[in-house]
Amino acid sequence: MITHVKATLLLRTSAYSLLVAACLSASTAAQERWADERIAGPFTCHADFSLDEHPSLLAELEQLQRDVTRTLGIVESREPVHLHLFARKSTYQSYLQAYFPNLPYRRAMFIKARGPGMVFAYRSGDFEVDVRHESTHALLHASLPMVPLWLDEGLAEYFEVPPDERAFDSPHLLGVKWSARLGIIPQMERLEKIRELAEMDSAEYRHAWAWVHFMLHGPPEARDELVRYLADIQAHAPPGRLSERLRRRLPDLDQRLAEHFTGWKR
Repeated sequence: MITHVKATLLLRTSAYSLLVAACLSASTAAQERWADERIAGPFTCHADFSLDEHPSLLAELEQLQRDVTRTLGIVESREPVHLHLFARKSTYQSYLQAYFPNLPYRRAMFIKARGPGMVFAYRSGDFEVDVRHESTHALLHASLPMVPLWLDEGLAEYFEVPPDERAFDSPHLLGVKWSARLGIIPQMERLEKIRELAEMDSAEYRHAWAWVHFMLHGPPEARDELVRYLADIQAHAPPGRLSERLRRRLPDLDQRLAEHFTGWKR
């Protein structure tokens, strides 16, 4: 899995008007382009191939919003999300070039202005992973006014695998466990300084996932603080830094993180 090719693009400037125009043009073209269209929970899926080829993905998308909101304690949004899915890389690239020519190429992409979010992906070897990852971004940004970049990516990495693999079978788990045994502890404070996606490489994605896994499967205080932090964001209250909040609840935070992964078993 090549996580650094994933992108979340939030447009809140004059680029919004250009995006709206592009979306209107894309919607008009879509009436003639899409071979299959389905509704799956909050997702309107537009595909240039038969979605019958991915029945489990559609079922998982229906469940994904419930999983994200219940796990994180955030209020479910009624905002729709549009998924644009392509059979071939070349078609995907041509579509993005036609309607979003100024955006950098990514294997899969989530785009949001002030309206509903949009996800774009093609059937690469990691197609379903990409769709779940970008759809998680879409759900988070539909419910929350902002999400710190590192946490946004860490949550997307967590929810990008099927539900029964999130706790024990993430591709990140083995590397994080070995690092913990070697005394290498990711620092949340370093992740909190990241402002651009380009600053995140595979190590940052892995570290962001590690903190999310710790908060969701580690000490109850950590999960409670994550839920409280996201609740403050949803209420438009200044949330402060999550690292500081966690350290107030768990003064031995780094040790607890290390113990979580050195002792983590099925």
